[in-house]
Amino acid sequence: MPRKPKRPCSYPGCPRLVEGQYCEEHKKLTDAQYNKYSRDNFSKSFYKTPEWLFVRKRQLAEHPFCEECMKRGQAVRAVIVDHIRPIKQGGQPFAPSNLQSLCWSCHSRKSAEEGSRWRTPPRKG
Repeated sequence: MPRKPKRPCSYPGCPRLVEGQYCEEHKKLTDAQYNKYSRDNFSKSFYKTPEWLFVRKRQLAEHPFCEECMKRGQAVRAVIVDHIRPIKQGGQPFAPSNLQSLCWSCHSRKSAEEGSRWRTPPRKG
């Protein structure tokens, strides 16, 4: 299947061509800024707990490929463990049935649709 052409990194002034939104350097920078200034205190502390780090490691070991990409027949390495039903909406934080392995792109898309990261209202339809 053909891939989309690369485009410049979205960080102002960065000319690097990327497949996602940011190059590796600026992705780390924007994630760090989000975690420091925009993320709520519960999330800041929860995702650093030994229990979560253990569950995350186990999930990625058992499901190393992005589950959304696998549905489309693509084998893309997962880097994020996502709560299918967000904890803030009553989802179980450690239940394997509420976890899915996702690549960065699929997780960003899901977060945007839910309105969880960019604080936009969820899309309807």
